[in-house]
Formats: sequence, C-alpha cells, structure tokens
Amino acid sequence: MTDRLEAQFAFLNEADRLKSVLRATTLVDGSRRENSGEHSWHLALYALILADQADPDVDINRVLRMLLIHDLVEIDVGDVPIHSANGQAHGSTSVQDCEAAAAVRIFGLLPADLGQPLLALWQEFEAAETPDAIFAKSLDRVQPVMANLMSGGGTWIEYNVTAQQLEDRVGVKVARGAPKLWDWVKQKTAGYFQTG
Repeated sequence: MTDRLEAQFAFLNEADRLKSVLRATTLVDGSRRENSGEHSWHLALYALILADQADPDVDINRVLRMLLIHDLVEIDVGDVPIHSANGQAHGSTSVQDCEAAAAVRIFGLLPADLGQPLLALWQEFEAAETPDAIFAKSLDRVQPVMANLMSGGGTWIEYNVTAQQLEDRVGVKVARGAPKLWDWVKQKTAGYFQTG
C-alpha cells in the first residue's frame, strides 16, 4: 500500500509541473500566456460542454480522460506551437519521438495497472484514429482558435498566420471530428482574416 501511494503521488507531483509549461496561446483576455495545465483543464471543459458536437459513438468520458492527460508530455518536451516553423516542427518525427519517450517516463511513474492504460490512452489520442481520439483532437485544435479570436488575433499575429494555414493546420482536424463546430468557428475567423 505504501509503495503504491508513493508511486501515485510521485506521478501526481510530476504532473504538477505541467502548470509551469507556458504555451504560445494566451488567455482569452490576452493578459498572459496560458500554461499547459490550464489548457488541459479547459479542454476537458470543452468536451463536457460541446459533447453534443461529437458523433453518437464517441464516449465523452474517455475523451475527458484523454484531454486531461494529453499534454503531460510537455513536462519534458515543452509546448511546440502548431504555427511555428511553418507548422513542421509541431508534427515532426523528432518531436513525436521525444513526446513518446516522455509518455513512457511519466506514465511509468505509476503502478503498471494505472500507468499502462493511461499510456495506451495517450497513444490512442496521438494516433487520432478512433472516434474518441478524433473528437478529442478536434477540441484540442479549436480551443486555441477561440483564444486567438477573443484576444484580437493572439498568436496568429505573432506567427503571421494566414486563413489558408489555419485551414490546413487546424481546420482539417477540427472538421474531421466536429464538422458543424468547424463550420461555425470558420465563420468567426473569416472576419479576423479579412481585416487582419
């Protein structure tokens, strides 16, 4: 019992470090950059509130679990903005390899009966092939869009993002899991890119 609790709290204490990882995205008021812990919480709330946008075969409880753990790897790797380096660094093999190693390390802190299922859930999210993961990825992509809209352009200005880049790097993934949501969000972004 003591060893199990030691392992559980080792993981929970390590997870606290996610609050120190700053993301490129700002808060909706533009006052500061959000941290990855805040992002993960906000995404879980997105899943809860936007569950009606998911296909009927999506298990929102699994999506919530995915979103709570999806960015824990940033403890080791940091946030890699989707619009940096022409969008290539974000999905690069080197970043993916570093994130996979971080996932093994971080979930490996837990007893195997807890850590292995969480590692598998994280891998499912990354692969984005199941209905749950596809919807979770959609939300992960749409939340920064909303933050940028609310903050007057946010990181789109910093990275000189065009409407086409937003469509290619974000819209395709959002539409894959939540097409009606992307249609609505895309209309909102149109006004920014016409004046931006």
